[in-house]
Amino acid sequence: MRTSLVLAFATALSTTIAQVYQGFNYGSVFTNNAPITQQDYENQFNTAKQLQGTSGFTSARLFTTIQAGTTNSPSEAIPAAIATNTQLLLGIFLSSTDEVFNNELAALRSAISQYGQAFVDLVIGISAGSEDLYRISPIGIENMSNPGEGPDAVVRRINAVRSTISGTAMSGKPVGHVDTWTAYVNSSNSAVIDACDFIGTDAYPYFQNTQANSIENGASLFFEAYNATVAVSGGKPVWITETGWPVSGPTENQAVPSLANAQTYWDQVGCRVFGQVTTFWYTLQDAFPNSPSPSFGVVGSTLSTTPLYDLSCPDDSSSSSSAATSPASSASVPSQEPGTSSEPTGPEVSTTPSGPSTTAPEPGTSSEPTGPEVSTTPSGPSTTEPSLSPSIPNTVPTVDTVMIYTTVTTCPVTYTSGTETMTSMTTSAAVVTSTHGNTLATVTTAPTHPSPSSPAGSCPADLSGDFEFPHLIVPVDQSHPDTAANTGFNGHFSPAISTIFNFDFPYSFEGRTCSLVFLFPQRESLQTSNYTVSGTGGIDVTQLLAPADAATTYNNQPAVNTTVGSIPDLQAGNSYTIGSGGCFAGTRIGYKVSATGSLDLNYFQDYNPAPIGLYITVC
Repeated sequence: MRTSLVLAFATALSTTIAQVYQGFNYGSVFTNNAPITQQDYENQFNTAKQLQGTSGFTSARLFTTIQAGTTNSPSEAIPAAIATNTQLLLGIFLSSTDEVFNNELAALRSAISQYGQAFVDLVIGISAGSEDLYRISPIGIENMSNPGEGPDAVVRRINAVRSTISGTAMSGKPVGHVDTWTAYVNSSNSAVIDACDFIGTDAYPYFQNTQANSIENGASLFFEAYNATVAVSGGKPVWITETGWPVSGPTENQAVPSLANAQTYWDQVGCRVFGQVTTFWYTLQDAFPNSPSPSFGVVGSTLSTTPLYDLSCPDDSSSSSSAATSPASSASVPSQEPGTSSEPTGPEVSTTPSGPSTTAPEPGTSSEPTGPEVSTTPSGPSTTEPSLSPSIPNTVPTVDTVMIYTTVTTCPVTYTSGTETMTSMTTSAAVVTSTHGNTLATVTTAPTHPSPSSPAGSCPADLSGDFEFPHLIVPVDQSHPDTAANTGFNGHFSPAISTIFNFDFPYSFEGRTCSLVFLFPQRESLQTSNYTVSGTGGIDVTQLLAPADAATTYNNQPAVNTTVGSIPDLQAGNSYTIGSGGCFAGTRIGYKVSATGSLDLNYFQDYNPAPIGLYITVC
């Protein structure tokens, strides 16, 4: 039976986190990877407080505690918060090496020591990780942008954060985790909920592109995700840590980015939760100096207290008070249901504009919007808006994801690499996603027509414009030819080991140019990644007749279709364009990268703050 989609609240709130806060998410670098400084943060925090049509935006969520460009120095957002009296939800980047995680803890310890009680008094909580469980799930791996962690690792690191603040002035501050609602309703992750003092959930209906996700259904999809999280929270506070609607960017199924739609989402979601539940909107500004695609900022490239659209809330909406007490209430279901969508929920479609999870891409942060989320099947649209009467769904489905890939070979097209023109074959893939308890079978089949021949030229060998990251990375080892390494986050090229990368080309790329690029920065430029390299040589890149999967081994790997290009002498500090051509719109393509000479390179693929690895750039 379908449950109400009205906003639900936890009925038991501890005295230490009973207040309600609201603010925006803040990255650590601008879109050109320049570090955000203390003065920049002060300007942003003050702008948020003075935005026309609003009040109460006095809090900030950070994705990392480390200042960009340093190894483990505390973020300059901390002194900026002290100077502007801005409350902080601290972020600890969790899904990386032990070295990076320990640097986060070192930065936290240093901040406590350096800034003392003035800092501690502003901290409302500490989030250990962001969408880590989502990224390690099958659908998260399929939409991968950053690494993930399983529940045991997340719990260990939550406890490590608690141990770090134990015995300090920060002792007793709430420690929680941020993820997508699909991660929380998966019972295998229940230990993470048990370990948290609060639950942070990210939800982006815009990215739920396997559902009816037009702006008319935006509010119902959001409250559906929030209620599902509340239902499994065990009475712990559930904070909205990311949501928003883009002002510009590509259309995702029925979701159209525009100023008008962003304002509608603000009115129907933001205005109903501000002052009622702790909320961090995505985002204040994400378009300086360049505008990403999609762009979610409520202000444009120029920081201004005049927003891009009207942020004033209707009189019947929640008031925007930053320190209101959340109501403790019993569950009740109104007789009339709020608007619902006609299809199941897809990715954070994540909810983070991960693309996939419910998270949105955020400049200079370790967190990227996530991929599709799977939600319960809606019964159809309704004209009723979600109300603030608390309600908790009676049942929440156990979510499983089943992905089935079917490869189809189609006609050859031309692919240009340097001065050489080669022939390529397109492939298509069908993906089936299902849930237990609710019928969901969304099937997307790529077109069987060939990609157009490539225009002259190539796209930039950087991530300044549209780009695609690999959605699956699989090494194949000649010395262990029948062993499947499963999916991972590292590219490894050596005399014995090659790596296969799957890329999904959206239908929206039809008629555009795509370039396959390899980015290899100096090690000192990296903050959330690392690599080891020895020997000399380069890489050869081939396009395969089919994409890889988690069971791919050296002996069963797909055959080579054509050579894309090569880098004879791979050197750190360079960006390389391997080949360019017409985008294979609507298909999944596998590319194999092999070492030449004695090169042995093993790196952690990451897109920020200094991108490293294999990407598709689009122009």
